[in-house]
Amino acid sequence: MKSYLIQKEDLIYIAGSSGMAGNAISKALNKAGYTNQISTNRKQLDLTNNEKVREWFSYHEPDIVIIAAAKVGGIYANNTYPADFLLQNLKIQNNIIENAWLAGVRRLLFLGSSCIYPKFAKQPIKEEELLKGSLEVTNQWYAIAKIAGIKLCDALRLQEGFDAISLMPTNLYGPGDNYHSKNSHVLPALIRRFHEEKINQSREVICWGTGKPLREFLYVEDLGEACVFALKQWSPNAKDAPLDNDGEPLSFLNVGTGKDASIKEIAMKVAEVVGFEGTICWDHTKADGTPKKQLDISRLSKLGWQSKITLDQGIKMAYEDFKQALERGNLRA
Repeated sequence: MKSYLIQKEDLIYIAGSSGMAGNAISKALNKAGYTNQISTNRKQLDLTNNEKVREWFSYHEPDIVIIAAAKVGGIYANNTYPADFLLQNLKIQNNIIENAWLAGVRRLLFLGSSCIYPKFAKQPIKEEELLKGSLEVTNQWYAIAKIAGIKLCDALRLQEGFDAISLMPTNLYGPGDNYHSKNSHVLPALIRRFHEEKINQSREVICWGTGKPLREFLYVEDLGEACVFALKQWSPNAKDAPLDNDGEPLSFLNVGTGKDASIKEIAMKVAEVVGFEGTICWDHTKADGTPKKQLDISRLSKLGWQSKITLDQGIKMAYEDFKQALERGNLRA
C-alpha cells in the first residue's frame, strides 16, 4: 500500500465536481474516507480565467487536485462547435495544471479520454498508440485538447518534478449523464430516444450510422473508484510502476472494462431495458466514427484495479437515473 501518496487529512480540490465524472469521484473519495474536499462552480470560479484561477489556488492551497472539468459532447456537438471544444478545454486544463504546480500542489490527477488515440489504432489500444496516427475527425478538437493536457502534465513532471498523473477513461455513462437530444454521447442518447419513442408509442426508432462500430463503456462509479485507486496506489516513480514498451515509466494509464460491443448490440440492450418493442432502423447516411475503440487496461489491472459493474447492470441503473432526472425536470431538450 502506498498510502503516503494521499492522506486522509489532505485538502482535495475536484475541478468539475458537479459533472458526471467529478461527482462520482467525490463519492468514491468520501466512501474511502477522504472527506476533506473542496469544489467550485462556474459562478464561484471561471476556470477559463487564468488570473482568477491563480488567485483561487493561492488562497485555498489544496494538497491534491483532480481535473474532471471539461466541455464535453457527442459527434453533433463536436462538429458544430469545434472552436469551443478546443479553446475552452485548453484554457480550463492549462490554467488548473499550471497554477496547481505554481501553488505547490503535491499530486494532480488529470482525466483525459480514449478519443486521444488514432482512429485506426491497433486493438486493443495500448498507451503507446498515442500520436501514432490520425485522429477521428468528428472529435479531433476535444482530443487535441486532451492530448495537450497529458503532455503538459508530462512536461512538468520531467522538467519540474511535479507529481502529475493522467487516466484515460473509455466512454462513460451513468448517474448525472447528459441526456440532451443532440449534444449527448451515444448511450445516454439511445436511452432518451427509446424512452421517448416508447411513450409516443412509435413503431420504429432511427439510429445514426450502421450500428457496426464497436465501443467500450465504463459505468462512471467504476471510474470514481479507479481515480481513488490511482491516487493511493500508483506512482510513476515507484519500483513497480507500469512501464511502456521501451522500459520507461508511464505517466498515463487506460481505464475501462476491457470489453466492447457493437452499437447495434447496445441499442438492442437499451431497447430491452426501456421496454421499446418496435423496430430499430439505421440511417447509413450518418457517420459511424471510429470503427473500433477498445482499451488495453492491462497496466492498471496489473496494479490491482478492475471494473465491477457490467454493461447490462449499468444500463439498467442508467435508465433509472434518466427517469429520476425526468421526474425532477432536469432534462434539457
